[in-house]
Amino acid sequence: MNKTQQIAVIGGGSWATAIVKMLCNNVPKIHWWIRNPLAVEHIIKYKHNPNYLTSVQFDTDKLLLNTNLKEIVSKADVLIMAVPSAFLKDALSGLTAEDFKNKQVFSAIKGIVPEHNLIVGDFFNKEYKIPVENIGVITGPCHAEEVAMEKLSYLTVASQNPNNSAFVASQLKCRYIKTTVSDDIYGTEYSAVLKNVFAIASGICHGLGYGDNFQAVLISNAIQEIKRFVDEVHPIDRDIKSSAYLGDLLVTAYSQFSRNRTFGGMIGKGYSVKSAQLEMNMIAEGYYGTKCVYEINKKYNVDMPITKAVYNILYGKKSPAIEMELLTDKLS
Repeated sequence: MNKTQQIAVIGGGSWATAIVKMLCNNVPKIHWWIRNPLAVEHIIKYKHNPNYLTSVQFDTDKLLLNTNLKEIVSKADVLIMAVPSAFLKDALSGLTAEDFKNKQVFSAIKGIVPEHNLIVGDFFNKEYKIPVENIGVITGPCHAEEVAMEKLSYLTVASQNPNNSAFVASQLKCRYIKTTVSDDIYGTEYSAVLKNVFAIASGICHGLGYGDNFQAVLISNAIQEIKRFVDEVHPIDRDIKSSAYLGDLLVTAYSQFSRNRTFGGMIGKGYSVKSAQLEMNMIAEGYYGTKCVYEINKKYNVDMPITKAVYNILYGKKSPAIEMELLTDKLS
C-alpha cells in the first residue's frame, strides 16, 4: 500500500470526527461520509462539526464531504468505519460485495453488529466477502474528546497484512498520536467490545455508591474475563496487559469521557435503560455489545460473571443493587 491510496471515513459522530482530525495531519484529501446533509453544509460553511467535537476546526480544502455512501466507497481504497454498530447495517443498505471489491476496511467501531452477533470484521467478511487480510481494526486507549484537545494518545492498528496496518498507522500518527501495529484483529476487536460492557458495570457500581477499592477489584477481574474470552474465541499468543487490551479497558472504565461508564452510572442511580438512552446524546455501544457477547458465549461457555450481571440488569430487568451484590461474591 502506498501514499497515493485514497482514504475515506464513514460516520459523522465524535470518533469519526476525531479520526478525520488525525488524518488531516498527513493526508491531502480525505473522503468523509456523513448521513446528515445539514451537518455537511455546516462543516463546509463553518469548518467544524455542529454536533460532535465542535471545538475541532477543519481545513475544508482537505475534506471531500459526501452524503452518498456508494459514491464515496467507489472512490476510496481504504475505508475507516466509524458508524455505531447498531446502525451499520442500515447505513450500508444498497451496497453489495461488488462495491467493496479490492477495498481495505478498518473498523473503528468497537461494537458488534446486533442483527448478526458478529464483530465488524466478521460482518464484512461474511456479508461483503472481504478477505480477512483486507480487514483491520483501529483501537485505543483513546477518547475522541482528548484527541480534540490534542492530548497525547495512543492507537493500535491491527491487520493480518502488516503492510496495511503500517500504512493506516502512519496516516494516523502525528504530534499528539502515537501508533503501534498488531496482527490480532480478533482479540483487539472483541476486547474493544468487552471493555464497553465492563465500563457499564463500572458505571453501575459507581452509581450505586461503590468506591475506588471495589472498582479496582472489578476491573482486575474484567481483564481476566477478557483474556478468558478472547483466548477461547481466537487462541493466539497475545499480551493481554498491553495497551490495546488492558489500556483500552482502563480508560473506558475510569474516564469522565466514557459514554459507557456514564450510561452505567445512570442505570446505577435508578434510570431505566430507555430513559438513560434518551438523555444521552451519544450511543453507548456496550448496551448492544452486552447482549451480543452473552449470546455468542452460549457457544463457548466461558466463565463471564461480570458480563452476565450486566446482561441481567440491562436485559433481564434485574435490580442493579441486587445483581451487583451477587457479583461481589464471585470476584476475588
